[in-house]
Amino acid sequence: MYRVFKRGCDIVVSGIALVILAPLLIPIMIGLKLTGEGYIWYKQERVGYKNRPFLIWKFATMLKDSPNMAGGVLTTKKDPRITPMGGFLRKSKINELPQLINIFKGDMSVVGPRPLMRVSFETYPKDVQEVIYNVKPGLTGIGSIIFRDEEELITQVKNRGEDTWAFYTNQIYPFKGEVEKWYQDHESFVTDIKVIIITAWVILNPENELVYKWFKDLPRRPF
Repeated sequence: MYRVFKRGCDIVVSGIALVILAPLLIPIMIGLKLTGEGYIWYKQERVGYKNRPFLIWKFATMLKDSPNMAGGVLTTKKDPRITPMGGFLRKSKINELPQLINIFKGDMSVVGPRPLMRVSFETYPKDVQEVIYNVKPGLTGIGSIIFRDEEELITQVKNRGEDTWAFYTNQIYPFKGEVEKWYQDHESFVTDIKVIIITAWVILNPENELVYKWFKDLPRRPF
């Protein structure tokens, strides 16, 4: 029953948010049109609920041909492929706001595991692939909070001359899978409200460890 209630909340919250945020989103759309390569939306196929594909919406923050340029699908801090407005939009997470459209449509939920590209999804251990999207992917989630410094981590690995994709495959994704399985075991209205509050809090206070204070049995990040 909670999933039905959650879907109703997603429709109401995303609909209201789109109306309230319109005065912010419209100037951003104009700014993107006038800078970078002049395109506003970034749409990409991602793995969603029950491992079915869907198109995710974001504000464009990188050059159109970024996946085919040096760096591939991984983005580092101060990546040269990021557009003039892209750095601010990514750091503030404003680039993710168009996913409110995905939530309203039913592709996503406010809280859940982040939707990945197929090539990234397949780096999850098999047991994680089978269950991680038994809930709808989310705008935010436990994994997003714990790895809010992901671009910086990848930059550090790259600067050390190490294989960034191996770091994702062997360290980040296995742990992300474990915390998202933890989320499914603890999914509830209270948990989701806490995740939303913590998300807002760590955007303002990136070093804060509130997530571990509120979820004491959450697996600790090993690095």
